[in-house]
Amino acid sequence: MSGGSTPVAGGYMRQRHSQGYASSGDDLEDDACSRPQPFSLSIPRAKTWVEILENVLWIASALFIIYYGDRHSNFIYLLWHDERIRRLPLYLGMVLVGLNVAFFFYTSMLVWNVRRFDEKWESFCISALPYVTLLGVVSFFLLSFALWPIWSFLTLPLLFTLFMASMVIFPHSMIGTLRPQNDAFRID
Repeated sequence: MSGGSTPVAGGYMRQRHSQGYASSGDDLEDDACSRPQPFSLSIPRAKTWVEILENVLWIASALFIIYYGDRHSNFIYLLWHDERIRRLPLYLGMVLVGLNVAFFFYTSMLVWNVRRFDEKWESFCISALPYVTLLGVVSFFLLSFALWPIWSFLTLPLLFTLFMASMVIFPHSMIGTLRPQNDAFRID
C-alpha cells in the first residue's frame, strides 16, 4: 500500500501527510485532479428472466387492450368513433401525454447529445420534474374521465397498463445513441 492509501469502509482514502507519501520525496500536492479520467463504458447489467417476463406481460396486456377494446371494436376505433367518450377531456389528456413524450424525448436525447457539460442543463431537467409529474397526473385523470363511460372502474387499470407498456417500450425507441459521460463529479 504505497502512496499513502488506507483501507476505509471497503475503499481507499488518500492521506496526504502519511509517512509513505512524505518520505518518498514526492510533491505534497495531490495530482488526482490533473490526471485525465479514463474513458470507460459502463457495461449494462443483463436482465433476469423475471424482468423479461414482466416486460413481455406488460406489452402483451397492452396489445390485448388495444386489439380487443370493448369486445366489439378495437381501442383505436373506439377512440375515433364511439359517442360515449367525452371528447374534450380526451383531447386535452392526449395533448398532455404528447407534451410529456415530447419533453421526455427532448431531455433524454436532444439535450444529452447537443449540450456541453453545464450545470444549467442538469438543474433545468431536475427542476422540470414536478411539472412533468403534474402533467402526467392531470392527463391520467382527464383520460380516466373521458373513457369512464365505456369501461367504468376498469378504466383505471386499463390506463395504468397502457402507461406501463409505454414505459417498457420507450427506452428501446431511442433514435440515436447517447454519448457516454466521462465527466465524473468530484467530492474533494
